[in-house]
Amino acid sequence: MKNKIFAGLVLAVFLLAAGIYLYESRQESVYTAQTEGSSIKWVDFNASAEAMKKACLLDVESYEGKVHLDWITLLAYAAVRGGGEFDAKSTDYITEAASKLESGEATKESLAEDYQYFSYYYEAYSAALGGMVGEYELENSNGEMEKKYGLKAFSPIAKGFAYQDYDDFGVERTFGYKRQHLGHDMMGLIGTPIIACESGYVEALGWNRYGGWRIGIRSADKKRYYYYAHLRQNSPYAEGLQEGDYVSAGDVIGYMGHTGYSDTENVNNITTVHLHVGLELIFDEERRENGNEIWIDFYQIAQFLSANQSEVERDDATKEWRRKYSFRD
Repeated sequence: MKNKIFAGLVLAVFLLAAGIYLYESRQESVYTAQTEGSSIKWVDFNASAEAMKKACLLDVESYEGKVHLDWITLLAYAAVRGGGEFDAKSTDYITEAASKLESGEATKESLAEDYQYFSYYYEAYSAALGGMVGEYELENSNGEMEKKYGLKAFSPIAKGFAYQDYDDFGVERTFGYKRQHLGHDMMGLIGTPIIACESGYVEALGWNRYGGWRIGIRSADKKRYYYYAHLRQNSPYAEGLQEGDYVSAGDVIGYMGHTGYSDTENVNNITTVHLHVGLELIFDEERRENGNEIWIDFYQIAQFLSANQSEVERDDATKEWRRKYSFRD
């Protein structure tokens, strides 16, 4: 009997050790595959909408408290505890991190010391989400600008316009050559107003054989590049929009369509009317210029941002849509 108990204990210890080894090996393989020296070369962004919502709420609620809980820190902790994956336990990890930070048991710096890959996830998630929560001013119904703190990024689809989507990142595309779909498709109706998710500068505007009429917007901190494609035939952009323009989060920038898959401009060769929205992370300009682009799955971010849609109104004289309430970063 004692031998059986001893054997069971030995087996339990072995399985625990094996589990820890596999977890740490996976962490190391993820880190090694996605970094090169001090520069991140790829990011598998797996944060769930539920985790982002939880972390954002704790951040906003604690903004004027004794300890401000930075949502990126909370998400980085959940990522490192989950080995880069987000599941049902992730919100528990976020709660755990919040408790440690509020009690003084931990700081962002101590988490970086305690968890080998915390700094990697913090940098990666800062690049992906860094401009989405913070201070801003928003016009109220009385026409006054109110100072606020919270989510200041918007869904790419205007409020009141229906759409459907699913996670199609990485699905094969064959036009031109076989490649992965490095964006997120949001299906709707022709003319649906497309919204700038984040404030930034128009870096690209015009025709692309794959994306049709498209817009590329670079965030103010230059870490994110938002790509909006397959815009409407004939009048794809918001009136007056030009390359180099600064746009604010929540501005109408264009209209949904199905242009693209053609070397000839202004052609509808896409079967389904939809917006392709992509998010590229930029850690190294030289690597990017050499074709080493880092695109992340936008689906969960789109789900998260769906709670914050920009309210728009139509100018009957020009038939253009405009945001209803002014916004300032």
